[in-house]
Amino acid sequence: MNRAAMYLLATLCLLLSGCDSATGSDGLRALAVEPDYRPQYHFTAPTNWLNDPNGLVYYQGEYHLFYQYNPEGSTWGHMNWGHAVSRDLVRWEHLPVALREEDGWMMFSGSVVVDWQNTSGFGKDGEPPMVALYTGHRTRDNRQVQAVAYSTDRGRTWTKYGGNPVIDIGSTDFRDPKVFWYEPGQTWVMVVALSQERKVRFYSSPDLKQWTYLSDFGQLGSVWGVWECPDLFPLAVDGDPQNVRWVLEVDVSGGGPTGGSAGQYFLGRFDGTTFTLDGSAEPRWVDYGADFYASLSWSDIPRDDGRRVMLGWMNNQWYANAIPTSPFRGSMSIPRVLGLGSTPGGIRLVQQPAAELQSLRGTPVRVEGLELESRSVPLAERGVAGRAMEIIAEFEVGTATEVGLQVRQGGNEETLVGVNVAGSQLFVDRTRSGSTGFHPGFAARHAGPLTVRDGRVRLHVFVDWSSVEVFGGEGETVLTDQIFPTGVNDGVSVYARGGRARLVSLEAWPLSGAGIQAPSGN
Repeated sequence: MNRAAMYLLATLCLLLSGCDSATGSDGLRALAVEPDYRPQYHFTAPTNWLNDPNGLVYYQGEYHLFYQYNPEGSTWGHMNWGHAVSRDLVRWEHLPVALREEDGWMMFSGSVVVDWQNTSGFGKDGEPPMVALYTGHRTRDNRQVQAVAYSTDRGRTWTKYGGNPVIDIGSTDFRDPKVFWYEPGQTWVMVVALSQERKVRFYSSPDLKQWTYLSDFGQLGSVWGVWECPDLFPLAVDGDPQNVRWVLEVDVSGGGPTGGSAGQYFLGRFDGTTFTLDGSAEPRWVDYGADFYASLSWSDIPRDDGRRVMLGWMNNQWYANAIPTSPFRGSMSIPRVLGLGSTPGGIRLVQQPAAELQSLRGTPVRVEGLELESRSVPLAERGVAGRAMEIIAEFEVGTATEVGLQVRQGGNEETLVGVNVAGSQLFVDRTRSGSTGFHPGFAARHAGPLTVRDGRVRLHVFVDWSSVEVFGGEGETVLTDQIFPTGVNDGVSVYARGGRARLVSLEAWPLSGAGIQAPSGN
């Protein structure tokens, strides 16, 4: 055996924690084992770096997920558009890279639409084209322009428009176009970030190629970090189609509720030209955890479905290059269905996990009527344990000052998901969650406002091998945090502090792996 082969085998042995079973059919199974932090039902690239979701669109029975991807390494750089498709938002098939870096231009974030009326003229044989609007980033001088590519084969291959760029304002901070069809005006509308100016700009177009300036909005809400990845869409308040607000979502690279990157949103009116803010300019946060950024909603979901479904990059710009995962780095959140709801604090964005995730559920375990008086109760003997699971728990808070769950418990490690009753806050505490030393700000407790109603609180929690997502109440407060336990750590407990509380009910399901298919090409 030559030295190179010996080195390869030794490396594989280290990755697999020993070579005893690396022979025969057992060896084939061993070689298929993923690293401990590979999520079981969250989307990841097969290898290397992943960040913003791009071009989310539904067409001919497929949800398309494009994403910022570095085919050359596991840190940011060499941005291409990776690509995957799914029929259920859960089980994904990797496809070859859709838009490639070439001629000194990287492919930054953007969106995809189905041009149903073939306004662009890119369609073929009576079939509408899929059209991508993306930011081209020139590496030699950092110039950023908006460009077009199109596909006439269900997104499998793409052609860059010969008339690119379609918008060039001579800027180095002009990126992330989101495009949609504005029905009242029978026109395409683009919202794109003027990042350093902390503004977004609106354009219109009859054909996705010729664009006219409309208006600007910005320098409101959170302006500590640069603005990126805008999205704009209408939602009915409390499901009432006669009471509609437009949601303008804008991400900020710093200054979020945890200090790092985050997504904020504004509520208002859009008349096809101008976005007009309703109410306060104070920032409202999409997610109060550290790891939900660059979110985008799907285009062209059928009207008979009617949902607005969003996906976010589950990471933070503070430490994204340093998280301890290999051979991949970066993952997506679970898909979320958006609404607007009336709350004691006014109209707020409400989020719920997409119902398709229920297809991953195994046999449920139910626990009811458990009294908690300043104590923690492990649930392993009741059959509740796991590294990839869904939990719905309801508490009567009683006299307790804090109630919640302890998940991914093992050794001295655990992650707390709970409610500070007196402070009316939902929180995730990952201080003792496992590996935290790769960034000084990682080990922390993150919290968002949540009102306890009628003495009860509801937590809907998704746990995966390297993340926790919690939807509080009716989904009016959401937190997403990565965690990196150093062992198997599959323990789950319920607890109360500072007084007496009661676990009214808890239902838990193991979640099977999503079975993401390997790429069919490079």
